Amino acid sequence: MSGKDEYYNRSKQEGYRSRAAYKLRQLDETASLFDRNDTVVDLGAAPGGWLQVAAERVGAGGTVVGVDLQRIRDLDPDADGGEDDWGDGDVASVETIRGDMTEAKTQDRLRETIGDRGADVVVSDMAPNMTGEYNLDHARSVHLARQAFEVALDLLAPGGDLVVKVFQGQDLEALQDDIEAEFEYVRVVSPPASRDSSSEVYLVAKGLMTAPVEAGDRVSVEIEDVGDEGDGIATVDGYTLFVPGTEAGETVEIVVDDVKPRFGFAERVD
Repeated sequence: MSGKDEYYNRSKQEGYRSRAAYKLRQLDETASLFDRNDTVVDLGAAPGGWLQVAAERVGAGGTVVGVDLQRIRDLDPDADGGEDDWGDGDVASVETIRGDMTEAKTQDRLRETIGDRGADVVVSDMAPNMTGEYNLDHARSVHLARQAFEVALDLLAPGGDLVVKVFQGQDLEALQDDIEAEFEYVRVVSPPASRDSSSEVYLVAKGLMTAPVEAGDRVSVEIEDVGDEGDGIATVDGYTLFVPGTEAGETVEIVVDDVKPRFGFAERVD
């Protein structure tokens, strides 16, 4: 049985709206994208296979929002048989927005829907209408991936993750470099559910970096508290830095050693 037949038949049997659902399941298994109660945004979400997977993975306490120019039929995991007979009851409700993510009104509606806390994961399986001209199709896929990247920078909470589809080609490395500059790390993943003939890969970016400092920066800080491990705790524009060998109330000169999505480490130099 071919890969196409396998995943197509499984999607029908298990109630998923597209065989692409298995790509997201495999990406999650590879990169641990979803946690319970997460908020997930799916760009280019029609017909809804990725929404179904996200709703299952984050559970009833999570939030899943899909955006697409096309209408997405309501997802009902409790349907009696048929195409929407999926999920085990512990799934998130899914909200869909019909609109163009390049338009301000769609962006505003999405921000309002996910709230001030932001999204934990942004995923995009968007692909261009194929022309058959490889370089053009590749360039268009990179353009769509960059659009998703920009949306993610706007919506993700610190430490959030991003998944974007792109076709392999000459601009892939530059796109990966640009995304990697904003995240802790980026991987190129080709899930088994992708067709053998496809040139698609997924860039999986983990840990959005929002720190106001970089490794090597030298700043003066006040030690506000001492943590459980005995390290001093300072903040720079709300970002936490752990500084060994300091005490609460001190003002010290530090050099930043390592920067993580939500906190960093530094050494005193005075």
